[in-house]
Amino acid sequence: MFTHLHLHTQFSLLDGACRLGELVSRAKELGMTSLAVTDHGNMYGAVDFYRECKKQGIKPIIGCEVYVAPRSRYDKDKTLDSKYNHLVLLVKNETGYKNLIKMVSLSYTEGFYFKPRIDRDLLEKYSDGLVCLSACLAGEIPQFLLQRDYEGAKSAALWYESVFGKGNYFLELQNHGIEQEQIVLDGIKRLSRDTDIPLVATNDVHYVNKEDADIQQVLICIATNHILGEDTGLEFHSDNFYLKSEEEMLSLFCDVPEAVENTAKVADMCNFDFEFGNTKLPYFATPDNMNHFEYFKMKCFEGMKKRYGENPPEAYVKRLNYELETVDKMGYTDYYLIVWDFVNFAKSRGIPVGPGRGSGAGSIAAYCIGITDIDPMKYDLIFERFLNPERVSMPDFDIDFCYERRQEVIDYVTEKYGADHVAQIVTFGTLQTRAAIRDVGRVMGMPYNQVDAVAKLIPNDFHITIDAAIKKSSRLRAAM
Repeated sequence: MFTHLHLHTQFSLLDGACRLGELVSRAKELGMTSLAVTDHGNMYGAVDFYRECKKQGIKPIIGCEVYVAPRSRYDKDKTLDSKYNHLVLLVKNETGYKNLIKMVSLSYTEGFYFKPRIDRDLLEKYSDGLVCLSACLAGEIPQFLLQRDYEGAKSAALWYESVFGKGNYFLELQNHGIEQEQIVLDGIKRLSRDTDIPLVATNDVHYVNKEDADIQQVLICIATNHILGEDTGLEFHSDNFYLKSEEEMLSLFCDVPEAVENTAKVADMCNFDFEFGNTKLPYFATPDNMNHFEYFKMKCFEGMKKRYGENPPEAYVKRLNYELETVDKMGYTDYYLIVWDFVNFAKSRGIPVGPGRGSGAGSIAAYCIGITDIDPMKYDLIFERFLNPERVSMPDFDIDFCYERRQEVIDYVTEKYGADHVAQIVTFGTLQTRAAIRDVGRVMGMPYNQVDAVAKLIPNDFHITIDAAIKKSSRLRAAM
């Protein structure tokens, strides 16, 4: 059974046009049993892709199409290092996943230059547990072949095989009807014969259906600030970058059917599952190795006296004991202590800290220990909105620090708990309907006043979709 092993979702930002639900549904409709994700230089969509595949009964394969620096990832000379090669890496197991996320992280923190880049040094260190494919026309092997340097391509292919191990490196065949690919196809087949490195057939999927090619081109024009028809430098010169069926792939590579069959072998090699629901917190060191819960309890009751006096109301004591019991039972004692630790650090250095926001303000334990400064008893706030014993989910304190000095808090946490235990998260913004219309109108070369007039016909409702706007606005329907 053919498996797509080279695929870009909407998380290949303003490049991939595959929405996850539609993508996985189409794969299932085509009778496929597995599917890979290989977004450009990032793994933003890995978990969402995994969940969607599992929901629809498709085996998810986690991967990434990384950018490889021509020299070292530390080299950033405009003349020598502005170009880079593509390489597809697929996760076989947990070791491979850890190695891939390590490389992708380092590509941003150490190798970023035009794109997030890894290098051969990282590949040698973190190759275990990964399957490697030679990638598209932008891959190192295809680039050697396009330069008519067969020996260079052969040397590079043998190096990759030596790094990943026999059976873990494949020469990738692609055929989207592009002239350059014909040169590369012949060269890669010859390489496979000469080196005994196996072939694998892929389609460089950027959109779900063939007719979506125009939509993908609009995305590229938005990303590059061009108008449709202009040379963006990212032209695909083909409308074949869609989710092809097994029959289409067998027809394209009828002379090397083993390349199509090998996709199933790769899929069988890749067996990684995310572990959800198991919280892994860094270690919190208590004074004199005191029991963590006892220390937490002691700090809470000390704080209760500071907040409410020597004889706090019995209902308050009862509420605190209930919260302590719940926190202990659900295993979040260290979470409270860690948050208290960095909030306490900020306050001790005179860094302004917000009084509390969100459901965390409903915890009297948080108020007593000094994480929040809002009395939940005074305002009848509900603890269960923050931590509910009937719904096992990680609690989340929203803490606001002064934006001018918050880096000091981040540095403190990183130094105390280790850089390998601290991460900053990313958020994704999506274009609202009016903004999307304005962007699409711009890349179509329409006059601004004409586009703006259409955009203003969209009802000013939060998160309204195009379809909903058409139903709601008679003026928009008339304009259409």
